[in-house]
Order: sequence, then structure tokens, then C-alpha cells
Amino acid sequence: MLREILVMTISQAQNPNQAEEAAIALDGGRKPSWLKVPLPGGEGYGKLKRMTKELGLNTVCQSARCPNLGECWAGNLTANKKEEVGHGATMTIMVLGDECTRRCRFCAVKTVNQAAAPDPDEPAHVAEAVARLDLSYLVITSVDRDDLEDGGAGHYADCIRAIREKSPRTIIETLIPDYTGPSLGILMEAAPDVLSHNAETVPRLQRKMRDPRCSFERSTETLVEAKRLVPVAFTKSSLMLGMGETRDEVLEAMQLLRNAGVDFLTLGQYLRPTPNHAPVREYVTPKAFDDLAKAGDAMGFAYVASGPLVRSSYRAAEFFAERLVKEARQKH
Repeated sequence: MLREILVMTISQAQNPNQAEEAAIALDGGRKPSWLKVPLPGGEGYGKLKRMTKELGLNTVCQSARCPNLGECWAGNLTANKKEEVGHGATMTIMVLGDECTRRCRFCAVKTVNQAAAPDPDEPAHVAEAVARLDLSYLVITSVDRDDLEDGGAGHYADCIRAIREKSPRTIIETLIPDYTGPSLGILMEAAPDVLSHNAETVPRLQRKMRDPRCSFERSTETLVEAKRLVPVAFTKSSLMLGMGETRDEVLEAMQLLRNAGVDFLTLGQYLRPTPNHAPVREYVTPKAFDDLAKAGDAMGFAYVASGPLVRSSYRAAEFFAERLVKEARQKH
């Protein structure tokens, strides 16, 4: 009986076979087939893992248990006479440590009230890693650091400047906390090419899923202000689905983000990191994600990446953003 009820709760627009599979999964079965990914491995993965350990770097790929880690880190690393060059490999480097001061119910990153002081050598180490990989596009993210006066914005900006010195051609996307006011100004002075901040979920579920200090309104304020401070920067946000939201609520949230001037949007399936985190309420089918991508295109987003395994740092979206940033650089 439960399985039949679950099937009925899934959008009628979705493929019936996919809806049935998603309902079985929620009824205690294994995850749907479209969420199965191979275990990470291979030469490219091994080299990147060793390098991050050697330089003492944190990556959201590992800390947040991203399901795409194996795919992204398996880029074609080819050796020339001087160095390792990363063609096709992508990585999201997490600065300011690996301990967060906020307690969101969906996130696997460990939380504390007072985290360790930022590593003063981290900007240099990040810049060295980017140079060694010869990355054309890099995402830098961070934990929330409410224990620091500027939220860590100054340290974050130092990382951007260090990368610019060693790898001036690298396009930098910064996936930041909900900085506002002076903290956001400090970050934007470093002029990231893409400013990303995730709204995470629809307005109704903000207090249920995110730390009480977060809100949809504060997130959109961050995105609007970033664009005002650096008009040439592209902005980006992300929503996780399957937390109990309705399709209409997703569409409303998407429109609010577009109204805030967001250029790029990613939509992906929420996956429960551990039994202590919020449960999955729905496995959204690939067909439903495709329909939302079409709706996003109609709203006027420059690009929408929408799919079960899409994450805020997602290669397809990064490739598209890279092209637009390069075009914008040529104009200026």
C-alpha cells in the first residue's frame, strides 16, 4: 500500500516506470538506477588525491561526499617534461578549513562552534595546486566561519589573488557563504569571474533544512549585492530537490533567483549523507529534472544544469560558464 501511495505523490508528468522505481526506493529499496555511480579510482583520481594531501588542501568533493568525485577527478592527467597538466579534471577546493560553524541538516561537513584559525600558507598552496594542474576553470568554496570577524572573506580573497598571480588565465568561480555588507565587499574586490552562492532549498523549507542564521532572503541579497558590486561578474545558485518541496515551490524559487539576476542555476537530487541527516522525501526522476531545465530556460537563465547527479559544482555548467567568461574578457 505504501508503495502505491508514494507513486501517486510523484508528478504525473514523469515517466511511469521511473516513478515506480523511485517509489520502491523510498519504500525501503535501493536507490534508483539513475543514482548509481562507480566507486572512484584510476590514475587521475589517485594523482589528485595525493596532491591534495601533499599540499594540505581540503576539497568539498571529499568533505561533502560528492557522488561525482570519481568522474571529475578521473580527468585525463597527462605528463609533459616539466609537470603534471590537468586536461579535463575538475576539483572544488575548500578553503578556511574543514570545520563549519553552521549546522544544516543536509550537509556532511563537520560542525563546531569555534574552528581552527585559517592556515596563512593556504593561499600559496591553493595557487600552487592550480598552477601544477594548469586548470582553466577552478571553483573555490569554503565552510561558514561565523567565528571570524569578516567570515573569512579576507582569507578567501587572498586565495583568489594568489591564484591570479600564478595562473592569470584561470577562470575563478567562488562558491561563498551568505556574505553581505563589508565582508562581501572584501570578497568582490578580488574580482571572481563567477560569484556563486547556494539558496539550497525552497523558501518554505529554509528553517527546516538550513541553519537558523540562513534564509532565502539573505541568499538572494548576497547574489543581488554581488552583481551590484561587480556588474561584469556572473552569478550562480543551486537548489537541492527531494527534501519535500512541491514542483510549484521549485518553480517559484527558480523565478525568485532569476529575479535576483542569477545567470547560472543547478538543480540536483538531495542524498542523505548519514542516518543523522534529514531523510530523502522523494527521488526526483530524470524526466522531472529535464522539465525543470526547460522551465529555467524559459525564465531566462543563461544556463540551467538539471539532473539527479548535478551538484552546485558541476562540469557541464562550468564549461558553459567558462565560454561566457572568456567572451566577456575579450570584450573588455
